Amino acid sequence: MNKIAQYLNEHILGEVTSSKSVREHFSRDGSVLKITPELVAHPRVTNDIRKIARFTWQLAEKGHVMPITVRGGGSDQTGGAIGKGIIINTVAHLNNIIYLSTKNRDQFIHVQPGTSFGAVNEILKSHGLIVPSFPTSYNFSTVGGAVANNAAGPLSGRFGQTGSWVNRLEVVLANGDIIETRRISHHELNKKKGLQTFEGEIYRKIDGLIEDNQKMLDEKISKDSCDNTGYSGIGKVKQRDNSFDLTPLFVGSQGTLGVISEIILNADFFMADESIVVAVFDKPEAAREAADIIAKLDPESLDLIDGRLFAKAENDYGKKFMFSNIDSGSDDGAILMVSFHDFKERARRRKVKHALKKLSKFDTKVFTDKDYSLDELHAIRGISSLVLQPDADNESMPPLIDGASIPTSRLGDFTIALAELANKHHVELPYHIRWIDGVVHSRPLLQLHTVSDKQKVFKLISDYAELVKRFDGCLVFESSEGRTKATAAYAQLDETVLNLYSQIRKIFDPFGTLNPGVKQSADLSTLISNLNPDYNLDDFAKYSPKI
Repeated sequence: MNKIAQYLNEHILGEVTSSKSVREHFSRDGSVLKITPELVAHPRVTNDIRKIARFTWQLAEKGHVMPITVRGGGSDQTGGAIGKGIIINTVAHLNNIIYLSTKNRDQFIHVQPGTSFGAVNEILKSHGLIVPSFPTSYNFSTVGGAVANNAAGPLSGRFGQTGSWVNRLEVVLANGDIIETRRISHHELNKKKGLQTFEGEIYRKIDGLIEDNQKMLDEKISKDSCDNTGYSGIGKVKQRDNSFDLTPLFVGSQGTLGVISEIILNADFFMADESIVVAVFDKPEAAREAADIIAKLDPESLDLIDGRLFAKAENDYGKKFMFSNIDSGSDDGAILMVSFHDFKERARRRKVKHALKKLSKFDTKVFTDKDYSLDELHAIRGISSLVLQPDADNESMPPLIDGASIPTSRLGDFTIALAELANKHHVELPYHIRWIDGVVHSRPLLQLHTVSDKQKVFKLISDYAELVKRFDGCLVFESSEGRTKATAAYAQLDETVLNLYSQIRKIFDPFGTLNPGVKQSADLSTLISNLNPDYNLDDFAKYSPKI
């Protein structure tokens, strides 16, 4: 056995292995990259993480960097859950729900990072509650991963990203020290700054960094920004009343500032009843116009889905939908799906009535839950579960550009420009748009074993980043940038902002032991060398992966 693995096994309650087969499994996540770690650790308690972090810190002090990468369900689509050093796997043991509060106006759930987001919401629903910012991958992704990516999901247009629901965190720092983050008063901040510890040093330096860069923060990093690029959460750390909270920095940091070991999420009331309207359009222009109108009815979710996805499902896989025999399901069509979750049935039915009235002005075919089951209608939104898994050998549809957010007022022109970009790269880019928050999903069909498609990967990401910027959007919205998007995302940022982000990282991770290569620019040759030509969704196939 590896000597480091043997040493760590002597000192922690969990397990550390250098098994080739285990390391091979953890060399992949949901991205198109592959990096094989030296070791995989399965910590049983937070103290195990502390000991591993302390060990790597001491090695780094002597000039030997052994990186640590924390990992949940491995669904990260940006290469943020893979690394060369030690993988800290939270799913094996750190997957417990610690406490649940259902008190009125004090509803929260306290969990370990490896807990499935789906399991959390199932427990909450049994008490009439929910964390509504769950990612689409909630069945196989973890709460820790969602927080580390500040993930968005199907309902984020109405309820915000995961970070909006984080109450407080417990974090293991790079040196093994442990801190708890929450909003503290100015008086408490001064006490923290007086500590002669690594924690005190962090508070002193971050507070000083904010004071020195306040003008730039106000002008270039909005406090209300939902952009997950870099450490944009710095804009939310210090409020006008001088209260201070490091939580926004750790949210979306992908384990590059510390290892999140416990999480408290706020919860909201769960409304199980739902009303759905599906409208099928011959032309996407009409569907976009209708989406703008329907959005004013305050729906829970509003999806615009490219007709090409349904045409592919029908032609290649024989899938049938309620609208399969009408022209609107053709390549040129578009599907609009709207969901209302109002607590009172009367309110939902009133909104449905208004939606149907507005849709009647268009040449469209409409389907509702009055005539079809909710399961039949939900299958429409889940169309990607089928088309993302091509049958042909060596073909795949990797998540290279998923998750950007475009202002809804510009989505129409954006889809036209997206078609032009697809033509430039000789690929098809059918889209699925969550209209309320403007999140766009679009995946090319590639053969990553071919040289031409390997070269296409990062050029496509770069060109897409420029396109998103041209339409005033955020490339990094639904999750963080990880490895795959970092270089393209940073090319769009001001040099002073990049310098600030670099300083923040240096404060928390002076020896570069926390997930190096993630949320950092990389040269093209390095990225290409890490490409996984065998990329597929087999690790998540049992969950029917979807957008």
